[in-house]
Amino acid sequence: MKLEFFEPAEAASVLKCTEAWLREGAAKGEFPHAVWGKGKIIFTSSHLKEIAQLREVRAHGQSTPAVRVIGTRAQARQKYS
Repeated sequence: MKLEFFEPAEAASVLKCTEAWLREGAAKGEFPHAVWGKGKIIFTSSHLKEIAQLREVRAHGQSTPAVRVIGTRAQARQKYS
């Protein structure tokens, strides 16, 4: 069994997110984690994989890729395209 252990700052770097977001998710019980000593949050490589899978978004039943449109001008342009 090969597990790597990450402190929140290291885990955030791996997941390309903020440390605060990761700590908050762990504190709310949304993300798997371990607690050592006097409340020190630690993430394993398995935890990071699970967190990534929890936040994965997949389109269901779409044959064409979804287009992300931000702002009213972009929406108007798309209508006339």
